[in-house]
Amino acid sequence: MRIAVDVMGGDKAPREIVRGCVLAARRRGEIPGLEQVIMVGREADVMRELKKCRGKLGPELAFVNADEVVAMDEAPAAAVRRKKRNSLTVCMELVKRGEAQAMVSAGNSGAFAAAALFSLGRIKGVHRPVIAAVLPTRVAKPIVLVDAGANMDCDPAWLAQFAIMGSAYAEKVLGAGERPSVGLMSIGAEDCKGNDFTREAFGYIEKCGVNFHGNMEGHDVFGGKVDVAVCDGFVGNVILKTTEGAARAIGHWIKAEIGSSFWGKIGYLFMTGVFKVLKKKMDPEQYGGAFLLGVNGNAVVTHGASTRRAILHAISVAASATKNELGETIATRIAAYNAKMAAEKASAQAAAGEPAPAGKA
Repeated sequence: MRIAVDVMGGDKAPREIVRGCVLAARRRGEIPGLEQVIMVGREADVMRELKKCRGKLGPELAFVNADEVVAMDEAPAAAVRRKKRNSLTVCMELVKRGEAQAMVSAGNSGAFAAAALFSLGRIKGVHRPVIAAVLPTRVAKPIVLVDAGANMDCDPAWLAQFAIMGSAYAEKVLGAGERPSVGLMSIGAEDCKGNDFTREAFGYIEKCGVNFHGNMEGHDVFGGKVDVAVCDGFVGNVILKTTEGAARAIGHWIKAEIGSSFWGKIGYLFMTGVFKVLKKKMDPEQYGGAFLLGVNGNAVVTHGASTRRAILHAISVAASATKNELGETIATRIAAYNAKMAAEKASAQAAAGEPAPAGKA
């Protein structure tokens, strides 16, 4: 498979992104199915960085020119519409034409979502695409958070589709098994807890065919009880940003305490191994960014500060999703759920003596 990478997106672009592409190309044997990495960006910038890291174009590493760049601080949709040849859109178009099977970017996340919708479109029957972010837990398995920020205002019915897509991602990409457990973010574990929105969403998720655990609270996110946490994009983004802030604060407190006394420094020498393990478990780069679920193509967006290592992992995630037919799985399950809900609605209308919609039996 071929994976396109937006090398102009991100705080450390193009330097780190080009190096990440070169690293992935050199280690493609470790990424099942990967045949070629396609760098997309401004030719002069890409070739300069490629020369610096002694990378070479060839069967495993290709280049496609894109004259324009969407800056991190630009208005997403407007920038994508105005800059027709931006690196994000060119990546999406490669996927749309089948010249690449997936794409990766560390650029403007809003522009990433806009470009995906404009170029790839939604999977048939999907109400809204969602961002799936992966977080560590106390146990060996991670948890998928959907939606992590794509949809701020949601209809409760959409969360059932979020659950279906998140469950498919946990199964196909993270290896969570055939029936990943799904929880609904709320303020209490009891079914009756939450606001009107979550209580209504609870009823929809119960019917969507996933392995529904029920409500979960904020402290359950890192407990490892479920494989997927479902919420609207507003709540999900708050969880994600709070997690990032807490991790940074903990790191700051540890460093401050270590440096505050002689015994703190001595203790650090004995705890070095423990701190290394802790750092690795809390490292967001190992999860390969966030996947945009529900569009007609495999698209991964990574953190703006991504390094070459993060790009390598993002390419690996994109390859895994492609190899395991994530998009096809989501399309099949969404179609089945929508058909079930349509049949239930028709049955309820018939029972109430309401006429069937025009054109239907």
